[in-house]
Amino acid sequence: MSGVWDKLNQKKKKGFRLKPKRVKIMEYKFTSANSESEVLNSDIPVSVDFYADWCGPCKMMGPVVEKLAQEYEGKAKVGKVNVDEEQELAEQFNVMSIPFIALIKDGKMVDSNLGATSKDALVAKLEALL
Repeated sequence: MSGVWDKLNQKKKKGFRLKPKRVKIMEYKFTSANSESEVLNSDIPVSVDFYADWCGPCKMMGPVVEKLAQEYEGKAKVGKVNVDEEQELAEQFNVMSIPFIALIKDGKMVDSNLGATSKDALVAKLEALL
């Protein structure tokens, strides 16, 4: 093990610096257990992506939702609900097709989007809630 540290110290002497690891901000995972506190009682707007692992258009939306979560950290909660695992929550929001994105403010669904959509369209909807 000391050999590894010796090599690391040699690299440090040559001007090699370790870069700090960036913390990746993930989207929220909403469940029946946390939906009341994280979604309905949230003091900031919430975007909820209802999806399933087997859904092609849902997979297309995954990276979009992840980027929105990063960009809106602290301004809005952006998260997901797996409809296969959280059927009760999907029923609560009257989800009939996926992907379905619900936009919630002050505990009420104020906007929604059905089907795959562009990041710009979702940004416009989120900005309208801020």
